[in-house]
Amino acid sequence: MSSNDPDPPATAPTTPAAGPGANLLALRGHNAALVLGLLRAAGEAGASRPELAERTGLTPQAVSKITARLRADGLAEEAGRRASTGGKPRTVLRLVPDARYAVGLHLDRDELRCVLADLAGRPVAERRAPLDLGAGAEAVLTAAAREVAALRDAAGGPPVLGAGVACPGPLDHGSGVLRQVTGLPQWDGFPLRDALAARLGLPVVLDKDTNAAALGIGRAPEEAGASFAYLHLGTGLGAGLVLGGALYRGPHTGAGEFGHQVVQLDGPRCGCGRRGCVETLCLAAVARGDLPAAARVLGVAAANLVELLDIDRVLLGGRTVRAHPEAFRDGVARVLADHAALRGRPRPAAGGGPGAAPAVALARGGSRTVADGAAELVLTGLFR
Repeated sequence: MSSNDPDPPATAPTTPAAGPGANLLALRGHNAALVLGLLRAAGEAGASRPELAERTGLTPQAVSKITARLRADGLAEEAGRRASTGGKPRTVLRLVPDARYAVGLHLDRDELRCVLADLAGRPVAERRAPLDLGAGAEAVLTAAAREVAALRDAAGGPPVLGAGVACPGPLDHGSGVLRQVTGLPQWDGFPLRDALAARLGLPVVLDKDTNAAALGIGRAPEEAGASFAYLHLGTGLGAGLVLGGALYRGPHTGAGEFGHQVVQLDGPRCGCGRRGCVETLCLAAVARGDLPAAARVLGVAAANLVELLDIDRVLLGGRTVRAHPEAFRDGVARVLADHAALRGRPRPAAGGGPGAAPAVALARGGSRTVADGAAELVLTGLFR
């Protein structure tokens, strides 16, 4: 339960640079973030101060102080009155979505995509451009700064909290440093978060593309408290894991390197140096036009993950999946159902159930799934 006393300021993801709204993340305390999060979840309907006090465990006086501060910052507003079960009608408060914005930046191996999202997580502007992630830091930083500046200018220069950046892993989420990205050894040890913060003039949060996507997907009401894996098949293959409703990065932020599990000991050489990785097998099958084989390989790897983590759902995304959605969804679902039957578990009925094979579905968001999730990396810092 939260303390009723105002708490010290939260720490921003990285040292804030000058800019509109750039240091707002550093001003929000834990209790204020709880209240903001409830207002965000309430949407247009809003919530009254007594409701906020009940849900947070804070005293009415503490909630009044917090909401007054949020209104002064322009983050919350009064939205009419609601009938009470006793006494005078209650004033309803709601989030002001366009009070601040977040940039979501997806750096793929051959494309850059950025979105501008409001506080409700809704994208209001988008840009995309070719990118060569192997061209080196200077080229990538220049392209990112150019596209983000153009995005903000086109939107009229609204106040921005920060930029969430998603790119292929592995990387260290805590320090913002890239590790041995498969096929791109020149990025090993590069402090991408801080370098981009300096170029963009914004606080930056860095994470793997799969983690960003999973974080954004996990905001959906139907995923509340769920355990699922987001499998991203594009130019590579990785996973974002949400366990018990929380994104799981692992103690060294290395969880989700799904594509480099070995499923064929004498298989072809993978870019990571090993043989028979699911990534290289799956992409090779796609390249030769054998989609059933590609889906089967992905399904076998997904079944290993299900067996290990006992997850509820498997969500599929990435450009290769989007190009052949039914083939991958149905193929992976078939493998998981067969695996469940072999283990003595029934095939899933509508809605699944204890012991059933996890449901398989296409991730929402389409081509923006990762970029939208990258913006959520920033917003999560505001709505704990």
